[in-house]
Amino acid sequence: MGCQMDNLTMEETLQRVESFIASGKPHQHVVVNVDKLVKADRDPELRRIINECALINVDGMPVVWASRLLGKPIKERVAGVDLFDSLMGRAAERQWRVYLLGAREEVVAGVKAVYEQRFPNLIVAGYRNGYWKPEEEAGVVDAISAAKADLLFVAISSPKKEHFLGRYQEQMKIPFAMGVGGTFDVVVGRVQRAPLWMQRNGLEWFYRFLQEPRRMFRRYFIDDMAFIGLFLKEWIRR
Repeated sequence: MGCQMDNLTMEETLQRVESFIASGKPHQHVVVNVDKLVKADRDPELRRIINECALINVDGMPVVWASRLLGKPIKERVAGVDLFDSLMGRAAERQWRVYLLGAREEVVAGVKAVYEQRFPNLIVAGYRNGYWKPEEEAGVVDAISAAKADLLFVAISSPKKEHFLGRYQEQMKIPFAMGVGGTFDVVVGRVQRAPLWMQRNGLEWFYRFLQEPRRMFRRYFIDDMAFIGLFLKEWIRR
């Protein structure tokens, strides 16, 4: 559907990230789900950024199912929230420096506190909320660069986070930069994650909708319906 994807398990993804950090060179990560595919179809610049990322995981069971129906089966879903949690644990073990960017001030500070309590050896090189004026953006980038982090997690909405990393990753020189969307809200308990059975059956989006129906209705029931057309077009082409 116009986006490249790495066919990796969670463990293979973690090993790839380790190699990125060992290299010391900047790498951008992205997850692809139904919403991201729809946005990329409408935004050529977003599609270009996605396809130039060093690591592209599939986060969304409908995309996994679509890959199987198209004869190019993805091994498994690599959920961004799970990858973030695993990387925070490995960061503590290997003394990788972490920078947290995004969400409201109390939320990002809460994420820092949660993980510092879980992993006393964790090094948080810096953190900042996700709200700044255009004229402040250069200062945000400079602060991240000065922190000399190994891992950067960006919790702002799509496609803003992809465009932000696409513009500044080379300048910030972070070995691994990852957009994590609403993960920070999940960590601090502002948003509840779906039960495991719903995750496995591709219903995590519906659980999210039930928690924030007014905010999520347009995304799930109007905008993302275009995914059906994208799938059918790809199926006919193949």
